[in-house]
Amino acid sequence: MLETIGISTAIVAIAEIGDKTQLLALVLAARFRKPVPIILGILVATLLNHAAAAALGYLVAQWLSGTVFQSIVGVAFIAMAAWALVPDKDDEGAANRSMGGVFLTTLVAFFLVEIGDKTQIATSLLAARFNDIVLVAIGTTLGMMLANVPAVLVGEATVKVVPLRYVRMAAAAIFAIIGVWVLIAALT
Repeated sequence: MLETIGISTAIVAIAEIGDKTQLLALVLAARFRKPVPIILGILVATLLNHAAAAALGYLVAQWLSGTVFQSIVGVAFIAMAAWALVPDKDDEGAANRSMGGVFLTTLVAFFLVEIGDKTQIATSLLAARFNDIVLVAIGTTLGMMLANVPAVLVGEATVKVVPLRYVRMAAAAIFAIIGVWVLIAALT
């Protein structure tokens, strides 16, 4: 239980640093200057998005099993390692197009921007690996909050503390290690 939550939290927290959704959190914080509704919007959007992603990963894992499926999951993690090295583009337009209050703007923007994102795909893979929707969704949501709340509270200074290049390299290394670990487990 703690392993599933811990690994899910760590992977997403590291992968999220410098990601387009973290940049969106910075943009929203700078634009609205109301951290509480922004943080709550991020939380609700992430819970909805990652619960759906974890459910999809879990269902796929139920239909497919065995060495071939575990090998596919391992290779997918290694592909995620390569993808983690690619910088994201800032997606400010999502926040500017939304209507409504700060909470609703954040909720809609975060939910849409997170679709197909590295952390959403990682959530699906983690649910497939650990065979647990709830614990993975809890862990990945916690990881998103650990990365994004400081971005909202501190603003742009957060991403200036550690060069994004090093953060992306750390995320890639973690994804690669997990991919190799899953491959070794599948083949033994």
